Amino acid sequence: MTGNLDTTNLLLGIMAAVSVLEALIVIGGGIAAFLAYRRVMDLLAGLESRQVAPAMARVNAILDDAKAVSAKVREETERVDHAIRTTMDRVDDTADRVRSNVRAKTSRLVGFVRGARVVIESLLRTHQPNESQT
Repeated sequence: MTGNLDTTNLLLGIMAAVSVLEALIVIGGGIAAFLAYRRVMDLLAGLESRQVAPAMARVNAILDDAKAVSAKVREETERVDHAIRTTMDRVDDTADRVRSNVRAKTSRLVGFVRGARVVIESLLRTHQPNESQT
């Protein structure tokens, strides 16, 4: 039995050594992964400060310009809309005045024409019965 225990102890020792080596490899892998993570994060931070931050500054400047332009367009649109409404009101007022002036001046002429028509009709009626009676 002594031979069996020696072999078992030897195998247990080998397994313990392999377990220690595996633990060291796992710890080394963890440290390597942490260092790789830190390098990637530093690279991303540098990339962000060199590339993304200036691009965001330009995008924000463009957005500010677009906002200013849209505000100016809105103001000009309101001004033009007001001018068009005022002009349309004036045109409507002028059309109403012209219409009323034309009616006032033509009503006399229309009245004269109607009166002349009535006179002509009455003269024709009075002459027609006399001719038919004769």
